[in-house]
Amino acid sequence: MVDVWWGIIESKGPKQYDWTAYKTLFQLIARLGLKIQAIMSFHQCGGNVGDIVTIPIPQWVRDVGDNDPDIYYTNRKGTRDIEYLSIGVDNLPLFAGRTAVQLYSDYMSSFKENMADLIEVGAIVDIEVGLGPAGELRYPSYPQSQGWVFPGIGEFQCYDKYLKKDFKEAAAKAGHPEWDLPEDAGEYNDKPEDTGFFKRNGTYVSEEGKFFLTWYSNKLIFHGDQIIGEANKIFAGLKVNLAAKVSGIHWLYNHHSHAAELTAGYYNLFKRDGYRPIARMLSKHYGILNFTCLEMKDTDNTAEALSAPQELVQEVLSKAWKEGIEVAGENALETYGAKGYNQILLNARPNGVNPNGKPKLRMYGFTYLRLSDTVFQEDNFELFKKLVRKMHADQDYCGDAAKYGHEIVPLKTPNSQLTVEDIADAAQPSGAFKWDSETDMKVDG
Repeated sequence: MVDVWWGIIESKGPKQYDWTAYKTLFQLIARLGLKIQAIMSFHQCGGNVGDIVTIPIPQWVRDVGDNDPDIYYTNRKGTRDIEYLSIGVDNLPLFAGRTAVQLYSDYMSSFKENMADLIEVGAIVDIEVGLGPAGELRYPSYPQSQGWVFPGIGEFQCYDKYLKKDFKEAAAKAGHPEWDLPEDAGEYNDKPEDTGFFKRNGTYVSEEGKFFLTWYSNKLIFHGDQIIGEANKIFAGLKVNLAAKVSGIHWLYNHHSHAAELTAGYYNLFKRDGYRPIARMLSKHYGILNFTCLEMKDTDNTAEALSAPQELVQEVLSKAWKEGIEVAGENALETYGAKGYNQILLNARPNGVNPNGKPKLRMYGFTYLRLSDTVFQEDNFELFKKLVRKMHADQDYCGDAAKYGHEIVPLKTPNSQLTVEDIADAAQPSGAFKWDSETDMKVDG
């Protein structure tokens, strides 16, 4: 898996793409007989967990932001987040006559043209489309660069002038011109109960709160739908998978408000499903849902974090499978031990290996985060090799992808348009599949 950074490729100016370095890298990978998952990374590298380099979005785009800082996501205090362009400018021609969506679409078209030979021979198998900060379909609600620390609630990021205007128009259309964006949702590191919005029976359960949360989350889903739709148009007919990444907001999952999920744009509550609507959106484009925090256990964090990564993973994977789409995933933090590996293996096959064929529940693929010197230290590497072998259920290498359900077929065009009714229908609670208590393929078993 490789980030294909917008800030490197189109750094010289509008439509001045330079693919040289990536072509060299991808040709090397192909010569080694490996496959490539290419991430269309329209976000900044730097400011998130694990970022050790800084690659901002292109300077000529940031020049637009110098004159109009509302192109960036903005919190209630007016602080801008320059990692990724606001959804509010998706369809506004502010970038030398192009909209943000056109910037992303033109970039992906250029990628396809320049990597056609590698796609043709099957070296590039996945196109993961970046849809927000850290490449994830979410708002930048918990930026470390602005002082957020785990397990803070985060902040809503919709106070740029473009999203403000959009919300006021939506409220007026709904017959409530007096409704406004939240003023009582606290700050990054607050606890839910300390805010008017997230406390028990707080604003989030009022009619105004529900309207806002529906608007905020729907904007995100339709943003994903539009850009994945562009990717589908570009890559349709080619033998590649399309994927999008969803963030694993596992903290405060056990709080009645799910505050950290709500600020990130996932309208997920006990009686409202925040993830199945995203899966339904992806199903329209034959996309794969890529999730994270697969290595985590509920006991990994302190009790005050109200963290439940195991339940969250079960919920998200179940909802994607119920929508008939494939699920891939990765670990959230670097992991080298048996405990994390066994949890990954459990999530990869929640009910274990099926001796008579394909398991009923199984993930499509797993991306290991990340290649480093630590992996190759002797004991670590031996255990890593066991993880790979157990991921393949102790089976020997098979070069025929069709035999294990991984033959890549030409990407189909969308089967129907996503509607607000689709989202509302998918948001009805539907429960999760049952997981075994532990994997039947332990690395230390």
